[in-house]
Amino acid sequence: MMDSKQSEGSERSMHEMVRSIFSVRMVVAFAMGFACGLPLLLTISLLQAWMSDAGVDLGTIGLFALVGLPYTLKFLWAPIFDRFTLKLFGRRRGWLLLAQLLLMVAIATLGMVNPVEQPWLLAFVALLVTFFSASQDIVVDAYRREDLRDEELGLGSSLYVNGYRIGMLLAGSGGLILADHVSFQTVYLIMAATMLIAVVTTLLAREPVEAEGTPKTLREAVIDPFVDYFQRPEALWILAFILFYKVGDTMASAMTMPFYLEIGFSKTEVGAVAKLFGFWATIIGGLVGGVMILRLGIFRSLWLFGFLQAISTAGFSVLALMGNSLSGLAAVIAFENFSGGMGTAAYVAFMASMTNKRFTATQYALLSSLMGIPRVIASAPTGYLAEGVGWFSFFIVCTLIAIPGLWILRRFSPERNGLMVEARAL
Repeated sequence: MMDSKQSEGSERSMHEMVRSIFSVRMVVAFAMGFACGLPLLLTISLLQAWMSDAGVDLGTIGLFALVGLPYTLKFLWAPIFDRFTLKLFGRRRGWLLLAQLLLMVAIATLGMVNPVEQPWLLAFVALLVTFFSASQDIVVDAYRREDLRDEELGLGSSLYVNGYRIGMLLAGSGGLILADHVSFQTVYLIMAATMLIAVVTTLLAREPVEAEGTPKTLREAVIDPFVDYFQRPEALWILAFILFYKVGDTMASAMTMPFYLEIGFSKTEVGAVAKLFGFWATIIGGLVGGVMILRLGIFRSLWLFGFLQAISTAGFSVLALMGNSLSGLAAVIAFENFSGGMGTAAYVAFMASMTNKRFTATQYALLSSLMGIPRVIASAPTGYLAEGVGWFSFFIVCTLIAIPGLWILRRFSPERNGLMVEARAL
C-alpha cells in the first residue's frame, strides 16, 4: 500500500514537473528575458562600434560607459513600482507596457542622433535607453517572482536568463552584422521594432495576483521593504552569500581572454570556440539547471551547481598545464559555460525566493544590484594576482575562493533554520 502511494506521488510529481516545463508562464519568462537582454548592448558594444565608425575620439567613447549607471542604481526608483498602479493594465503589466513603449521610442531616437555633431544629445538619449531598460528589468523581475509558483522559480529563471542572452546576441552580434549592410540608424530602428515582441508578450500575459499588505504610501514603499528584509535573522548572511557565491567564477572570467592569448591561441580560435561551444553550453546549462531545480529544489541545486562551478574554474589550471590544446580549450569553455549557466539559474531563483511579494520590485532590485559588485571590485586586482602567482596558481586561488560562498550556503539549509520555507511563505 505504501509503495502504491509513493508511486502515485512520484507520478503526480512528474506530471506537475512536465506541466510546469510546458506552461505559458515559462514562455512569458523567456520572452521577457529576451526583452530585457535586447537593449543592453545597444548602449555598449553596438554604440561604441557606431561611434568608432563615425570617427569619435576614444576618450569620448570611454566616457559613454557612464550611461550604464541606471542599471546599478535601479533600486533607487524601484519603490515607485511597488507603490503605484497604472489602473488600465494592472500593477505590473501597466508599468511594464509603459516602460517598453518609452524604450522603443528611445531606441529609435538614439539612431537618429549624429554621434559626431551631437555627442551630448547622444549621451542623453542613451541614458534614457538605459533608464527605461533598467525600469523594465525591475518590473520584469517583480513580475516573474509573483507570477511563478515557488517550485517554478528555478526553471522560470533559467528561461529568463537564456532569453536575456539571446536578446544580447541579437543586439550585439546581430546588430554588428546588420551594420555591415545597412546604416546604424536603420539598425537601431530594427531593434526598436523588435521590442514589439515585448509589447505583445505584456499585452497577452496575465496580471499576477497582488499580495496582501502592499504599500499604500510612498514612505511604506521606500522604508518598509528594507525594514522587512533586515528583520530576518539571516539578512546579512543572505547579502554575503549573494556577494560570494559566484565571486571565484567572476574573477576567473575577468582574465580568461588574456590567458587564452598568452598561452598561444589566436583570436579566431578563441572566438570560434567560444561561440560554437560557449554560447550553446550556457544555454543548455541554463535549461538543464532549471529542470534540475524543479526536482532538487533551490537549496540543493545551489550546492551542486556551486561545486560544479568551482571544478570548472579548476579546469583553467589544467589548461594552463596543457598549453595550446584546441580540444582542451573547447572542453574547458564548454564545461565552464555549462556549469555557469546552471549556477546562474539557481542564483537568480534564490534571490527571487528571498523577496517578500509585498515589495518584490524594491527588494529584488536591491539584491540584484549586489550581483554587480563582485564583477567590478573583485575583478579589479585579478591582473596583478595573475602576474604575481602565474596562471596555474591564479585559477587555483579562484577555485578556492568558491569555498566561502558554499560555507555560507550551509546557513540556509531547510533542516537548519527553515529560512527557505519562511521566505517562500512571504
